[in-house]
Amino acid sequence: MHEKTMTFKVYEDKESEMKQILTTVYDALREKGYNPINQIVGYILSEDPTYITTYNNARSLIRRIDRDELLQALVKSYLTE
Repeated sequence: MHEKTMTFKVYEDKESEMKQILTTVYDALREKGYNPINQIVGYILSEDPTYITTYNNARSLIRRIDRDELLQALVKSYLTE
């Protein structure tokens, strides 16, 4: 048997998935003529999905992201770069 503990990094995969989803949502909002930053911030603050367009499945995608995890990743990114 193995004597060493095996580790893996789920969080980095989660951050990568969140970034991909946010990029897709951002692009969909931009293509529809919205201000993507304002719309995404509105969604994060309120969790009201109507801030996000249904175009390119953006609304469904963003609802897959846990807001607490997203905020944690955003703060971490802002403070470590």
